[in-house]
Amino acid sequence: MSHFIREIRPDEYPVLEEFLYQAIFVPKGVDAPPRTILRHPQVAMYIDRFGERPDDTCLIALVDHQIVGAVWTRIMRDYGHVDDETPSLSMSVLTQYRGRGIGTSLLRTMLAHLKDKGYQQVSLSVQKENDACKLYQNAGFTVHTEHPDYYVMVRQL
Repeated sequence: MSHFIREIRPDEYPVLEEFLYQAIFVPKGVDAPPRTILRHPQVAMYIDRFGERPDDTCLIALVDHQIVGAVWTRIMRDYGHVDDETPSLSMSVLTQYRGRGIGTSLLRTMLAHLKDKGYQQVSLSVQKENDACKLYQNAGFTVHTEHPDYYVMVRQL
């Protein structure tokens, strides 16, 4: 599937709410959480006032002019935090566009972008049951810290 990746524009920041919701891992057989979860401080911090911090970075994937995926980073004390110099990465692709290489393309492009900006590494947190673990491992992420139900992974740039 043909897609195009570019930096998000400020007028598009509101779409991050949908992609944050899509990034929440829901195990098979479990109901998705209500959208009100996005107001929880530990969730909202991923997109709250996005674009106001100098380290906020976001790339989007488009198919036929529709935003179908997003990857964004910011330095924050989230589940994937390793230090105050390492951006934490979040990403998601709309369900109907998964498995088509869009996530891999977004991730590779963001890794190159962060390296160009001078970052030494990037981190993320991922549930152990999440199929995305394989995507991250294939992209060179390694387990930094193991928790009972999730990993903090790091990728050197």
